[in-house]
Parts: sequence; structure tokens; C-alpha cells
Amino acid sequence: MSLNAILGTRFPLIQAPMAGVQDTGLSLAVSRSGGLGSLPAAMLDAQTLRRELQVLQSSGLPYNVNFFCHQPPLHSAAAESAWQAALLPYYQEFGIDPAAIPASAGRRPFDDEMADVLDAFSPTVVSFHFGLPRPDLLARVKLRGAFVLSSATTLNEARWLVANGADGVIAQGLEAGGHRGHFLDRDVTQQAYTFDLLKQLTPHIQVPIIAAGGIADAQGVQAAMAAGAAAVQVGTAFLLCHEAKTSALHRARLSDQQAPTALTNLFTGGLARGLCNRVMHELGPQSAAAPVFPMATQSIAPLRTKAEANQRDDFTPLWSGMNRSGCAACPAAEIVHQLAAGFTH
Repeated sequence: MSLNAILGTRFPLIQAPMAGVQDTGLSLAVSRSGGLGSLPAAMLDAQTLRRELQVLQSSGLPYNVNFFCHQPPLHSAAAESAWQAALLPYYQEFGIDPAAIPASAGRRPFDDEMADVLDAFSPTVVSFHFGLPRPDLLARVKLRGAFVLSSATTLNEARWLVANGADGVIAQGLEAGGHRGHFLDRDVTQQAYTFDLLKQLTPHIQVPIIAAGGIADAQGVQAAMAAGAAAVQVGTAFLLCHEAKTSALHRARLSDQQAPTALTNLFTGGLARGLCNRVMHELGPQSAAAPVFPMATQSIAPLRTKAEANQRDDFTPLWSGMNRSGCAACPAAEIVHQLAAGFTH
């Protein structure tokens, strides 16, 4: 059976869940157009998640809901102090008192409360980032009949996911925007670009493999499918769509096709690909002072707020993949149709 038959979609195309820049508006637009729309849940509280899932469920369309599976770290006053020391010149520039910054990680993993919400719904797919949840939580997801996906950045991670219950593996190449899905192999030098990763996985992984990273047009789709992918997952190409909640500052930077991206840990503590901005240039895209994911968020967030109030993206996470050629300010349906041409050749 083809993966799109399992997903209930016209095309084996998944819209990548992109926390902070979308809601159900984009999910529904993609699902209506023949792809699988996704809802990112890592930044939602239980009440908001329930409301968004009610919208998706009532549509009668297939959909994917995505959760993070990171292990929340213990708060470290020493780590927070070191990070605030690195940011001190910026606090002084904007008149921010670091002692007044509230503690808030900004990301939550899939837990019992989220599982309780999910129990009332029947998503077609439940996908995870940073591994898989506890076995008992995963069992609850599967009891709802959901097809379970999770991201792998290496063959080692893909094998672990299959051994621990994933029905399919998202092969996340280095080109992909946003957070790396690594959970076993954190050394980025051991990770590969999308097509190299597909070559590594296809001889050894017997579940469907979804190619993610750098796919922005029909040619990329066709190449990924020819390389053994059962489906593709695309995120960056949807960031300029009318239905996306991407900010004006972010949209302006995405429109510059020459703007470089880098892997950075400055915004959350986790390694993620985004467009380079002031803080990435001045501190370097990666800082040893940044606390582990997601604890770096709380101390840099006030700087983002101050800068954005002045129409500056100096401290804004501008998530983007390396290939922005597919970005266009148009309805999401147009992006789906352009990508879908790659499945017909």
C-alpha cells in the first residue's frame, strides 16, 4: 500500500509542522489541497491544543499533530547566569534588568496531560521530534489508530526509532530549517544532507522513509522519490503562504534568496537552522554559553521583544531551510500543486 493511501491523502506530501509560524489555517489549506497538513504542538498549552484539534477533527480531513519528546532539563542557576553574562551588553543596550526576567522554557514535551487531550481525537498521523515518548504514552497514541512518525538525522537514530515503535521515519537532512531532530547522535559532523541520508537509510530501514530538507519544487520531489523516499516533508516553501502566521520581519528576510542560513543554538539552546541575523553574527551562530534546549529561550526572549518593537530582527529566530527557491506569497494550495507535479513524472 502506498503511503498516501495510508495517510488518506492525494499526494505523499507532508507539510512540516512549524511551531511559532502557523496554526490550523495552514494545516487545513494543505490537507484540502491533497497533502497532509500538520499542527505543531510543542508551544501549545493543553487548552489551545484541544481547541486546534477540534478544528482539524471537525474538517473531516486527514491531519498530523506533532510533539517534541525532549527530556526537560533541570533548571541551572549557574548556566542561566553564564548565558545572561554573555547577553549583558545587549541588556544594557535595551535597558533590560536580567534579574527581572521570568523563568520559562517555552517548549514542552509530549506528556500525560497532552496525551489526555489527544485521547479525544483521531489524528491520521502523530509525529515526534527528538525521539519517541515513553512507551506507555506511545501505546496510547497507537491505540487511537494513528500512524506514528519521528525524525532521524542518522542511520543509528532511524534504526532506534523502528526498534521502538515508529511506523515511519522522517529522514531530516542538514538542509532542513528549524530544530534538528537529533536525539542520539548530536555531533552534526555525523549528520548528512538529505539525499546522502536517504542513501544511508534505504538499504536498512524497512518502514516508509519520508525525505525532509531542501525540497522546494517538483524536481526535488521527483528526485527524493526516485532515491527511495515514500513521501516528502516540506516546510520552508510554505513560510510565505497567505495562511502562514510568519511575521512581517521574518517574511522580509525569507524573500532574500541570497541570505545565508546557519545552525544556531542561541535562541533555544537546541541546534536549529535559521537565517543569520545580528546576534548570530556577533556571538557566532553557536555559543558554549547557551544553556541546553530549551532553557536558552527565557533569557534571549526579552531582547527579541524589544528589538521587534523597533522593527528589527536582531534577536528573532528566523527559521529557514537552505533552499528558499520554493517560497512564494500565495495560497498554500499553489505550493502543494507545484510540488505535486513531482509525483506525476
